[in-house]
Amino acid sequence: MSGVQQLDVPDHDAGQRLDRWFKRLFPHIAHGKVEKLLRTGQLRVDGKRAKGSLRLEAGQTVRIPPLPDPAEIKRTASRRDRDKLGEIALYEDDELLAINKPAGLAVQGGSKTTHHIDGMLPDGYRLVHRLDRDTSGVLLIAKSAASAKWAGRAFQSRKAEKIYWGVTNGVPRPLSGEIAGYMAKGELDNRFGNIHMGKEVMMAVRHGTPNAKHARTLYEAVATAGAKSAFVVMKPLTGRTHQLRLHMQILGAPLAGDPKYMTDRPLPGGLNKQLHLHARALTIPREGRPDLSLSAPLPDHMERAFDLFGFDPAEAQVDWDALM
Repeated sequence: MSGVQQLDVPDHDAGQRLDRWFKRLFPHIAHGKVEKLLRTGQLRVDGKRAKGSLRLEAGQTVRIPPLPDPAEIKRTASRRDRDKLGEIALYEDDELLAINKPAGLAVQGGSKTTHHIDGMLPDGYRLVHRLDRDTSGVLLIAKSAASAKWAGRAFQSRKAEKIYWGVTNGVPRPLSGEIAGYMAKGELDNRFGNIHMGKEVMMAVRHGTPNAKHARTLYEAVATAGAKSAFVVMKPLTGRTHQLRLHMQILGAPLAGDPKYMTDRPLPGGLNKQLHLHARALTIPREGRPDLSLSAPLPDHMERAFDLFGFDPAEAQVDWDALM
């Protein structure tokens, strides 16, 4: 473990983002660890807390906290991790690995998350996109910086098509269409009890609200169980945090088992208290190759819901063009 260092920013590094500057000097420190050092104020600029996006100026002094030696944290996947990735693999070639991420397993680490997909990956592998901890389904991983770059562009340009399946608490109204609007970060209130005040959620807001982002989702309730529940197929046209979860709540039928986007309607009997949201399918274009189409089988708790309500996966045929 190194001691505390005070490094001056040289002229040729002026204008660089703090987080990228740090990673260039200390590439063995994982991204999640860098974020934690910033969040906890251990990584400082001129004695002050700073965000990773801060643009450095020549002559500033950056405090570097004690860091482990590279040998201590060499990122070689353990045999257990390799075996686990093999068990949940959906597809693999020379550029990409696709897995069926289990519900409850985080994609990246945080202040209280030590076991996550990012930490299980071998050296050089990189996440292409993200899924919420409690969402299961197709997750794409690049095996190199080059493949991460082109695959990442496909997501950023919305050329990658994502399809989600959900089981809702209640039935959305209308049964199909497009839902669009602005959303921004907010905090949970205590309308529905047993939730923690101050937890961050996304909220529907007016255009012009600070930090608001526009979100669009196509959806169709392909089957219903009376007024209790629906099997909803969703196609996000944008990729906002918690977009599908918020949109289903706005439609009056939040995803069953969602601890943040709720309703005062009781959860239908027989359902597990887990988020019923599954990244079912992903199609990504590949230059010089056919499009790559992937699909992931349902997790156990959603299979149970399908059996309970008589939902049939074969019903998930949606004419997306008709909903635009």
